Amino acid sequence: GDVWVANDNSPGQIVLSGSKPALERALQLASAQGAKRTVLLAVSIAGHCPLMAPAAEAFAPTVSQAPLARAEIPVVANVTALPLAEPAEVRQEMLQHLTTGVRWVDSVRYMIDHGVQTLVEVGPKDVLSGLIRRIDRGARAIHVGTMADVETLEV
Repeated sequence: GDVWVANDNSPGQIVLSGSKPALERALQLASAQGAKRTVLLAVSIAGHCPLMAPAAEAFAPTVSQAPLARAEIPVVANVTALPLAEPAEVRQEMLQHLTTGVRWVDSVRYMIDHGVQTLVEVGPKDVLSGLIRRIDRGARAIHVGTMADVETLEV
């Protein structure tokens, strides 16, 4: 069946996407090949794979009309694992992000290799900070989950 790498999260953690029967078969094959742990995630979409093409097509008019300015600080894209600054690049990335796997490992390595010394995760959980540490044990990853955390953040 059709199965794609949806997220390259960290060494030893890859998320697949596709149809449920194909994913179930892929998990069986991974287990048979010695995967330490396989889990069928409870998600409602086949994110970051070609099965999302209809959603990307429906989303395209909204993305094309979104008011975007050139990024003053480049954004490292998860599709290309390269920095983006121009609105056209960001728009293209937004659409490709729906149908293409997330290159988180490459994105983090790019940032570290290009001098980023501290990575700050903003949100309710610290999942990405944990993945960053698995990618590079020397990386400084900080999680801020509340406004109080933001206000006291020292980088």
